[in-house]
Parts: sequence; C-alpha cells; structure tokens
Amino acid sequence: MSDISELETRITAALERINIGLDQMAEKPAVDTGAQDELKAQLEDERTANAQLTERLSALKSKSDDTAGETEQLKAQLAQAEAAAESLRQANQELRNTNDALREASKTGVVDATLINNAMTAELSALKATQQADRAELDAVLTELSTMAAPKAEEDTHA
Repeated sequence: MSDISELETRITAALERINIGLDQMAEKPAVDTGAQDELKAQLEDERTANAQLTERLSALKSKSDDTAGETEQLKAQLAQAEAAAESLRQANQELRNTNDALREASKTGVVDATLINNAMTAELSALKATQQADRAELDAVLTELSTMAAPKAEEDTHA
C-alpha cells in the first residue's frame, strides 16, 4: 500500500508542475508578433533570393549548352580542315612525284604523253585540295564571326 500512496504523491506533484507550466505559458504570448513579422519578411527575402539563383542557374545551363554546341561545331570544322590539309599534302606530294618523273623524261629527250597527262591530273587534284582547304578555313572564319555577332544581335533585340 505504501507504494500506491508514494506513486499517488508523485503523480499529484507532477500534475501540479504541469498546471504551473501551463499557467505560465498562458500568461506570455507564444511568439512576439513583431518578431513573427520579421521572420516572415526574412523568409520572403530568402524565397526571392532562391528564385533569382534558380533563374541564374537556368541561364548558365542554357549558356553552357550553347557553348557545348559551338564546341562540337568547331570540332567538326577542325576535322574538316584537317582532312582538307591531308588531302592537300597528298595531292602536292603526287604533283611533286609526277613533276620529278616529267623532269627525268625531259632529260632523256623522250617525253611520254602519259607523264604529261599524269602531271596535269596531279596539278588539278592539288588545285581542288587547295580549294577545299581554303573553303574549310573560310567556314571556320564565318562561324567565328557569326559567334561574335550573335551577342551583339541579342543586345540589339533586347534594347
């Protein structure tokens, strides 16, 4: 029985402490309205800052995608220019070989029509390769110019 009365005393004391705590909470306001308004303003400021950062991130991703596209285009142009340069090297080497053979034939006094035809064909191939290399270079220059002009055109449309 003494255990029950001891428990009853402890429960009664705990209930009194709870009642005192509830009375104290009822006497003072839960949150100061001025502080609450300030917290709301700070929360709104943070939301605005978050929205601005999200917009900036989106713009940076877009710019990054544009840059990646330009990089791929430049890589393709570089590959085209390298192929044209290789073709030009081969055509020039063929032209040199044919001219050497033609020179040797002219020393003997016997000029073979096939050698002359081969020399003309090699020269024509060299001219075509030169034109392709020039075209690849012009394409690269035009791409660079259009890339440089694009931001200016955007500024003009937004102004």
